[in-house]
Amino acid sequence: MNDIELGRRKLDWARSHMPIHSELRRIHGARHPFAGLVVAVGSHIEAKTGVFIETLAAAGAEVVFTASVAATTQDDVVAALNAQPGITGYARRGVSAEESVALHERTVAHKPNLILDDAAELTALLVHRFPEHVAELLGMCEQTATGVQRLHAMERQGLITFPAYAVNDTPMKHDFDNVHGTGESALANLALATNLLLAGKRVVVAGFGYCGQGVAQKAKGWGARVTVTEVDPRKALRAHMLGFDVAPMAQAVRQAEVIITTTGNRDVLRREHFEAMPDGVVLANAGHFHVEIDTGALAEMAAASREVRPGITEHRLADGRRINVVAGAELVNLAAPTAMGHPVEVMDQTFAMQFMAAVHLLEHRASLGAAVYPVPDEVDRQVAQIKLRTLGLRIDTLTDDQRRYQDSWRSEDIIK
Repeated sequence: MNDIELGRRKLDWARSHMPIHSELRRIHGARHPFAGLVVAVGSHIEAKTGVFIETLAAAGAEVVFTASVAATTQDDVVAALNAQPGITGYARRGVSAEESVALHERTVAHKPNLILDDAAELTALLVHRFPEHVAELLGMCEQTATGVQRLHAMERQGLITFPAYAVNDTPMKHDFDNVHGTGESALANLALATNLLLAGKRVVVAGFGYCGQGVAQKAKGWGARVTVTEVDPRKALRAHMLGFDVAPMAQAVRQAEVIITTTGNRDVLRREHFEAMPDGVVLANAGHFHVEIDTGALAEMAAASREVRPGITEHRLADGRRINVVAGAELVNLAAPTAMGHPVEVMDQTFAMQFMAAVHLLEHRASLGAAVYPVPDEVDRQVAQIKLRTLGLRIDTLTDDQRRYQDSWRSEDIIK
């Protein structure tokens, strides 16, 4: 079977489990809200992303796409997408950092009118390296915490000259994608990559944001003994009150059997921690960039390194201790050899948020200035309503008296 046919089968499977996207194609396939626009997608290029790209094309967009992280690209999906009209992709699995930048540059060369980004990779490149194309940009939507963080940094420096929607910060994104998507996919793909049991193991989760909560809660559900490390006292207290052990990393690593980073920051695991880790510990990263684990320092410390299992590198230190790194510290749920990313149903919601936020941005652009905005609550609710409808679920609505009660403030109005 050639790459195109294999990619088509992956797209077929994902499409059949993404009912929100089916509804979006039904609604917007006739409206064509993106007609005449070049829409650039930067993301992990696999089947769910492919369905999202297809939906954009069905809504009238000329779609150009590239990979936010080369290690997560599925070449067969790229081939299947490139065989479709109105879609052009520049992505290939495992290219070097320099080659990845070149592919991003080819994407930006299409002068996108709208960017739907992951970690603000394309947006940052456009602003930094191709300012002459920024005038073509009507706006962008960002789906990751890392990307929103970068956008705010750009905004503080006065570099945001277009409206940007922080899709990551919506309830439909962080309550489902970050908690359930990252939580399930990180552990499932770690288990597949290692073929090791989590039940009974001492697992350390670095960071207790939405992703860290998902990983910690699901690891606990699998029977692991979980310790959380944090730098935010409020998140540390939340972890404590949910029944997790809380400790500094320097202490937590000493008995750890598995450590998973989810912080969105760099050097979370570094030389001082490697020196204290027990023999055989497994390290994995579930944050966007591979910098959370200082693999350079670990390689320098190692007396020898070898691949002990596909996607797992064993670093043997001079004292004989072995430290195992999964997927080169790239995203464990996407870059491990058998990884398939978040569950399909979760990404159906996440990419629907990107789609609907983009539609809203275009419809209201005249009233939006150059800034980073939260996605309006009405957009979040619309996606949730479509999801409920596809599940066949119904919910209550407020009565007129209940609405009046919510809008009241005088005591006599509230208690009468």
